[in-house]
Amino acid sequence: MDKSTQYKIFTDPVHGFIHVPKGLVLRLLDHPYVQRLRRIRQLGLANTVFPGAEHSRFSHALGALGLMQRVLNHLRERDTTITHKEFESTLIAILLHDIGHGPFSHTLERSIICNTNHEQLTLLLMEELNRQFDGRLDTAIDIFTNRYPKKFLHQLTASQLDIDRLDYIRRDSMFTGVQEGAVGIDRIIRTMRVHQGNIVIDKKGIYAIENYIVARRLMYMQVYLHKTVLAGDKLLLAILKYARRLLDKKVALPFYSPALEFFFREKQSSAKKVSKKMLDSFVNLDDNDILMNLKYWQHFDDPVLRDLCRRFLNRDFFRTTILDKKPSEKQHGKWKKQTAEFLEKMGLPADHETVDCYLFHDFSQSEAYTYQSDGIWILQNDDVAVEFSKASDSQHIIALTRPVIKHYVVHLKDLSLHA
Repeated sequence: MDKSTQYKIFTDPVHGFIHVPKGLVLRLLDHPYVQRLRRIRQLGLANTVFPGAEHSRFSHALGALGLMQRVLNHLRERDTTITHKEFESTLIAILLHDIGHGPFSHTLERSIICNTNHEQLTLLLMEELNRQFDGRLDTAIDIFTNRYPKKFLHQLTASQLDIDRLDYIRRDSMFTGVQEGAVGIDRIIRTMRVHQGNIVIDKKGIYAIENYIVARRLMYMQVYLHKTVLAGDKLLLAILKYARRLLDKKVALPFYSPALEFFFREKQSSAKKVSKKMLDSFVNLDDNDILMNLKYWQHFDDPVLRDLCRRFLNRDFFRTTILDKKPSEKQHGKWKKQTAEFLEKMGLPADHETVDCYLFHDFSQSEAYTYQSDGIWILQNDDVAVEFSKASDSQHIIALTRPVIKHYVVHLKDLSLHA
């Protein structure tokens, strides 16, 4: 750590004290784009299952910055040349890597600004910050987009073993109480090296990497793709989709969040068409905008919107049933008919559009480790780097490289899929 640099100290429950350099990095931390992340839950709706999962995207960004400092200082100790500019710019890249997330994080991915993911929005916001800071983020953006000559700096920001993942797996494990997600971060950091311009792991760190990959798989199965979380996600998406439909029908829908109203009325189809006005409205959105409108909409005249909002706010979610295989059109048609019958009994419309708000088929996909295009490399005793699945003597690691795809149906609890 540069002794000549002054720091502001934050206390983090996961990593302890985090020293944020005063100057550009601290100014960015205090910027509204980053402070907004305090109002966005890191795990979306996981708190409906794990009561402790109330941590924010801000705490994750700050934790990732602290970890990045430790890694860069360690690499310097291992005789890797990292200039002050590169050090600062890599901290900026990891601090800002999530500023493009919308309300409830991944739950509403691509639904606020259609066909645009958080990575695209992050880059747009970083470019806007670069204009505000007179080009001082040029190197950070090059590192973030993998245009900087020292590729290992980008690998620390976005790869199969990046600082983002190391922080969120440990952090999410701690706040959910799912101990299977515990990762030996210290061991991984101490065994990191730069070899031929790339991040590698010393052979003695191979078991820490194995634990990291297994922990990642278990966190997906137990937390990120939990059945109740999937049901909550579908319900929230259904509410926003139905509200948009009411607007298209010229229904006078009340809004209590100007930023959310803007996106309901604005038509946009790709990240290339994101206007300055749209970007400004996006950074005014957080979890509170969604919850505020749902609280009011639960008293709106439309019975479907009223019912859906009440369900969400009271955690009266639908049921998620995992399927052995993709359902046939005949099966799905039968479930839609049954759903329509239940809606009629509830005194709700039973038309096609309403049924689609109470019945969903989708699939989840998770990969603990993808080695084909972006693997983790182990440095052997003879200074030869070997891809992890070939270096490990554990055959189950090969199995973890295969994607796990699960089809599921989210439906009314009164509906029996096997009836």
